[in-house]
Amino acid sequence: MPIEMPKGLPFSVDTWSSASGRKRHHFLTHAHKDHLVGAASSTAGPIYATAITKTLSCRFFPQLEDAIFVEIEVGEPVLVKDPDGDFTVTAFDANHCMGAVMFLFEGPFGNLLHTGDCRLTPDCLQSLPAKYVTKKKGESSHLDYLFLDCTFGRCSINLPSKKSAIQQVINCIWKHPNAPVVYLACDLLGQEEILVVVSKTFGSKIYVDKTNNSECFFAVSLTAPEILSDDTSSRFHVVEGFPRLYERANEKLTAARANLQPEPLFIRPSVQWYAGIERMEITEKLKPELAEAEKDEFGIWHVCYSMHSSRQELESALQFLRPKWVISTTPPCRAMELDYVKKHCFKTQMTADDPLWKLLKLSPRKPISIPSSTATKNPMDSDTSSENRLEPENSSTEHFELKLDSVVPCRARPITLFGRARLGAYYEEPDLSLQAMKKSEFITSKDIDEVQSLQQRSKKPEESDVVKQDDMSVAAGPSESFSKSLKGSDEVQRLQQQSEKSEECDGFKKDTSRVGSSKSFSQSLKKLYRSMNVPVPKPLPSLVDLMNVSKRARIESASILHRISNCSHSLEYSSS
Repeated sequence: MPIEMPKGLPFSVDTWSSASGRKRHHFLTHAHKDHLVGAASSTAGPIYATAITKTLSCRFFPQLEDAIFVEIEVGEPVLVKDPDGDFTVTAFDANHCMGAVMFLFEGPFGNLLHTGDCRLTPDCLQSLPAKYVTKKKGESSHLDYLFLDCTFGRCSINLPSKKSAIQQVINCIWKHPNAPVVYLACDLLGQEEILVVVSKTFGSKIYVDKTNNSECFFAVSLTAPEILSDDTSSRFHVVEGFPRLYERANEKLTAARANLQPEPLFIRPSVQWYAGIERMEITEKLKPELAEAEKDEFGIWHVCYSMHSSRQELESALQFLRPKWVISTTPPCRAMELDYVKKHCFKTQMTADDPLWKLLKLSPRKPISIPSSTATKNPMDSDTSSENRLEPENSSTEHFELKLDSVVPCRARPITLFGRARLGAYYEEPDLSLQAMKKSEFITSKDIDEVQSLQQRSKKPEESDVVKQDDMSVAAGPSESFSKSLKGSDEVQRLQQQSEKSEECDGFKKDTSRVGSSKSFSQSLKKLYRSMNVPVPKPLPSLVDLMNVSKRARIESASILHRISNCSHSLEYSSS
C-alpha cells in the first residue's frame, strides 16, 4: 500500500483516504488495484494520470467518472495552479507496467520525484532531466526528496532484466517441444510484454478466457489485440496465477499421466517464488539459478521476472540521483536499510532553511540535536559524557527543533520521514516522576495529589505500626475487657490482608526495578540497536528472578503473619 504524502504538500499520490481527500490535487502513477484502494468511493478530483491508466482505472472501477481525470503526457511539463504557489509536474516512464509513470514535482516545496512502482534501470534514469542525474562522484544534486519504491529493498537476489527473463521463458518453451499446451501465468497487468514476445517468436496467437479473465483480456486488447485468440485449441493459454495455479497444474498433470499423454507445460514468470526460497535457510548449492527456468516439486517452471527494482538497482540509482532525503513508498521504512540512506540521509542538525520544514508543515522553534545513526553513545543512557555528545559542525549556525502544530501525547512517536526513526531520533520512555510532572504545564494540582496518595499507599508498612498495637494492648489492661483488643478477630484479619497486599506489592516493586535494565547490554549490542534506528529494548526478567521475587514476598508475608499471630495471642492473654 502506498504511503500518505506529508501534510506540507498540496497533492496526494496513489492514496484515497480521508486525509488524501483534503488535498487539492491527486496523482495516479498506474492502474494496479493496490494503488486504487478507496478510489471508487472517493470524490476527490482532479486526478492526473496517463491516458492508458485512466482507461484501465475506469474499466476496473466503473464508479470512477472519466471527467475527473486530467490526462498527462510522458515528458511534457504541466503547470498546476495552487493557492500556496504554482508548481509543475512532469511524468516519466516507470518501467513497471503499461501506463505506469514517475512524477517529478517542482515548486515552492522543493524538487520531489515520486517513482510509484518502478524498475529503475539505467535506461529509465536516462529519461530524467540532466540536472537531476549526477555524472561525477561527489557532485551535488538538485533533487530534494525521492519517494522510492523499495519492494525488494531487502532482497539480496540480483534480479535479471526483463529482457533476460523473457528470453528464459522462450528457452523453456523450446526445451519442451512435445508439450501439447503451454500455460502461461501472465494475467497480471505488466506481463503483456511476455505474451507479445511469445506470440511473435512461435507465430501463434494466445488464448485468453474473455469471461473468466476479462481484465487481462482487456489490458492486452489495448496494446496488442492482434495476438489474442478465441480458439481454445490454441497451444498457448493464459491462466490465473497464484494461488489457483497449483491446483490447476496438479489437475492437468495428473490427468495427462493417468492417460499416458505428454504433460502440458506450466510457466510462472514471477519473482515471488525466488524471494520465498531466499528466506529459507538452505545452502548455496540448493538455491536456484537465475540464468534459466527452474522447476519446483509441483511441476511448475519458474522464471525470475520482476517489475520492481532489485536492491542493487536501487543502490545504483541513488548514486546517480543523490537525493537529500529518501522516503520508502512501499513498504514503509524499507529505505532505511539501503546503504546510501544510511550514509547520506541521517543528519545530526537541521538548519532553519532546511526544506524538510515546509514538507512536514512544521515551524522551527527551539534548538535541538538529532542523534545520528553513527553516534557512539545511546541517548537514553543517563551517564553520557560531554565528549561523546554530537556537536554541530558550525557553531554559528542556528538549529531548531521539530514542534508539531497540535499537542501530541507524551507516549506518541514523533512524526518523521521514516516512521519511528525517520530523522534518526530515538524514542525515550517518558519520565513519570512527580518532579517531571510538576514541570509540565498540562498537569493540575489534582493530578499531583493523586500521585502523592498512590506513592503513600505503595510504601511498606513500618514495624512501628505493629509495635503501637502491642503498646495499646498492654496499656489497656484487663480492666477494659476484650473490646479494645483490636476489635476482635475481624480486625486481625483485616490487618493481615492489608499486610499481605502491601508486602507483595512492595516486594515486586523493589526487585523488578533492577530486572530488565538496559545497562546489562554490552556497548556493541547497544550500537547495533542504534544502527538500526530502534530504541534499546529492556530485556525480559529471567524465570529465576521472578521466582526469587515471589519467594521473597511469601517469606516476608509469613513473617508478618507470625508477628500478627503473636500480637493476637498477647491480646487474648491480657483480656483474660
